[in-house]
Formats: sequence, C-alpha cells, structure tokens
Amino acid sequence: MTRRTGGRTDGFQWECRHASYKGRKCTSTIRRGSFFERSKISLSSWMTFIYRFSQGLRLRQSDMVQDGIARSSRTLSKMAGSLRKICKRAMKKHARSHDQKVGGQGEFAMIDESCFRHKRKYHRGRASATWRRKKWVFGILGIRNERRRPILRLVRRRGRQNLIPIVVKHVRPGTTLISDEWRAYRGALGAMGYTHFTVNHSRWFVDPNSGAHTQHLERAWLKYKSSIWRLRGNRTEKMLKDHLSVIEWTHWLGSEHRNGPLGSLIRDIRHQYPV
Repeated sequence: MTRRTGGRTDGFQWECRHASYKGRKCTSTIRRGSFFERSKISLSSWMTFIYRFSQGLRLRQSDMVQDGIARSSRTLSKMAGSLRKICKRAMKKHARSHDQKVGGQGEFAMIDESCFRHKRKYHRGRASATWRRKKWVFGILGIRNERRRPILRLVRRRGRQNLIPIVVKHVRPGTTLISDEWRAYRGALGAMGYTHFTVNHSRWFVDPNSGAHTQHLERAWLKYKSSIWRLRGNRTEKMLKDHLSVIEWTHWLGSEHRNGPLGSLIRDIRHQYPV
C-alpha cells in the first residue's frame, strides 16, 4: 500500500510491484471489492453515517447535508438504502441458519396486527392509491426476561388463513400466547399446542381475571411506527418491508452483539463484502 495525494482519494492505494509488470506500476483503489467501491462519499463521512444509522439516531437529511456527510438528499437516501439492504440480508441469513423462532416452555409471546398506512404530511397533496390502501403488519413479540424479539410480517388480510401459519412458523409449541379477541385467533391457537390468553380492549387494558395484557407490544408499535413514519418508510410495500427488516435486525442481531449495533453492522458489512 502506498500513500497517494491529489484529486478525490482516500489517501492510500494498492500498488503491485510484481516482476511481471517490467517496471510498470499496477495500482488500484483501496475500495476495490468492498462495500464502498461504487461510492464517491469519503470514508469518514460513511463512518459517521453508519454510526448514526446503527444507533437509531434521527437521520434528518437537512442536518446531514449541513454536517457535510453528503451534498444531496438523493445521495443520503441511497446510502440509507444500502445499509438497509445489509441488514435485510443479515436477517435472512440468520433466519435460514437459526430458524427465527420465539417462545418455548415457560415463556410467552404477544401477537397483534397494526395498520401502517402512509400518511400525507399536513394532509396535503393528492392521495394516491398507495396512501389509501391499508398496510397491515402482523407482529409477534417474544419476551424473555428483559429481552424483546419482534417478528414483523406484512400481510394482505387479517384472516385466520393469513395469520395462524405465521404463528406456527415462528412460535415454538408450549408458548403462552397473549392477544386481543380478534376472531382469527378464536379457538385456533389452543388446539395447536399453545396456551392462549385474550384481553378485551373495548373494556380494559389488563384482563382482571388472568392479568393478561398486550401493552409491551402496544408500546413497541408506537416506537416502530414513529420511526417508519418519520423516515416516510411506508410509501411503498418494498420500502416498508425493508424498514421492518431493519427493526428485526436491531433486536435480533444488533443488540445481541458484544459491541452493540455498530459492531454488528460492521461485522455484517465485512461478511457480505469479503475483501
């Protein structure tokens, strides 16, 4: 590796001095084959952006442009999209190798559905079909001591044939399930090896007889929605799925890494772009 000066550069470049070049120098950028190869953003700006992204900080594009991370909102959107893709691939790999499941004997999970329909800013502008269409997200929140692990799936409908297969796929038998009294769950979960408690939200938040409640998941919905709405990440189904994958990545991989979400994100970049 040699130091290089002048022009748009990272300060260093790879240089091969093998005898077969007969006095000629063969050089290459240090970004070759890496996550940053096709980007013109400086590595220091990239690291600042990666840190903010991994820590869940407010990624206001106007602030980041002012801080000199990038010159335009379009560039920042591409940077965020690249990192979301890293998180999505990491979660898919984790699900394939570890069977993304929650619960078990003596543990419990909460299930619920919530609408993530796009909202117009200040209720202005033409309401397109994408904005009017309801986007239902089915959520499973596995709870074990202080750990919370969400499973979030975009569903077309909230019928029994749409929701129950997701529960069977991602919740281990013997788990205690808590839900509202939505008819899709009625009489189906108990027959599949789950202990099922319900709470009637039209009357109370905590069932006075069983003590069952879904407040952990209700609080989680508020947090997830505020994050996605702030980033306008529910304008299309594809974008919404990407943001849901990032939320899952944060709780399944990011928070479990010994160096936190930043260490987990750097590890995933290194694994997906081995140099």
